[in-house]
Amino acid sequence: MKNDYLWDGSGEPDPELQRIEKSLSQFRYSGEMPSLPAIDSAQRKPSIVGILTMGWIPRFAAAALLLLALASSILLLRISSPVVPNGPGWDVARLSGAPRVGQFLLANGANKTQLKVGQLLVTDDASRASVKVAEVGEVYVDPGSRVRLIETGSDRERLALELGTIHAAIWAPPGKFVVDTPSATAVDLGCAYTLQVNEDGSGLLRTTLGWVGFHKDGHDSFIPAGAMCMTRRAQGPGTPFFEDASDNLRGALHKFDFESELTDAREQALRTILAQARPRDAFTLWHLLFRVADQQRPLVYDRLSSLVAPPPGVTREGTLRLNPQMMDAWWNAFDLGDISIWRYWEQNQAPRALKKAAR
Repeated sequence: MKNDYLWDGSGEPDPELQRIEKSLSQFRYSGEMPSLPAIDSAQRKPSIVGILTMGWIPRFAAAALLLLALASSILLLRISSPVVPNGPGWDVARLSGAPRVGQFLLANGANKTQLKVGQLLVTDDASRASVKVAEVGEVYVDPGSRVRLIETGSDRERLALELGTIHAAIWAPPGKFVVDTPSATAVDLGCAYTLQVNEDGSGLLRTTLGWVGFHKDGHDSFIPAGAMCMTRRAQGPGTPFFEDASDNLRGALHKFDFESELTDAREQALRTILAQARPRDAFTLWHLLFRVADQQRPLVYDRLSSLVAPPPGVTREGTLRLNPQMMDAWWNAFDLGDISIWRYWEQNQAPRALKKAAR
């Protein structure tokens, strides 16, 4: 800016500016610039020897700075290098896409890793993986799934399916392989099955070989080969049925289990189920004996006994009281699996639950 007194002293000065300049003139420096001593280069970077020759306060401060720098380096290293849990795990193999185990991505030539206890196996919409279940079976994980290893050891192999679909083929002793879901726990009883969990926590189990127990808070469903069972967060497992059951029976079961809370609506749904039931559906009616109101149980018993003859030693009165021995005899009469296997699992599960609650 030319001819501007404020910037370069040229031009006509403003009277107010002249007044301020005159008032401040007494503070103007008129001497030479002072000469400052040169700084020794050795003093710019304190060495360990230099720190040791300092006074105790500067020495303490310098040591604290060194420790802070060291801690920051270690923290940065841990963040950039994810920690892999120790201990036993299950072998995971990539089938397609890029599944992720913990923070490790199975891609670009990396086709195998291990899933450790607490770690999460995640498949996106284009990924599939297989999991070898500790020498006792195989689990195939579909796209869009989240699977976590909960427990592995000599007496129990436990997985949690948080979302998505798995296909399990297990040759372990009954009750050894367990899968938790948000709405029920699937207990392998010597089988192959498909288990699905939706975003809202609801699920579906289909058995293709053997049979599976679906369990939540004492509410049990047994799903033999060719049957399926739905489950919901609030209610737990519903009443299982064979996949070839009539649409009317399936629709009425859904209303009875999950939709109808009104007594009249449940009564109507129950009557539809009983009317549609075939001899093959007797196991469905067996489950209903535990789920209906006391006054409805005689209706279920009468229809059940018309489809399958009561086993020796089983009475109407005992069945209506849900006598445990008689109810087990009914189940075994269907030839879908020995109920004693489930009772054995229950007996072993109770001490484990008490031990877990005491922790």
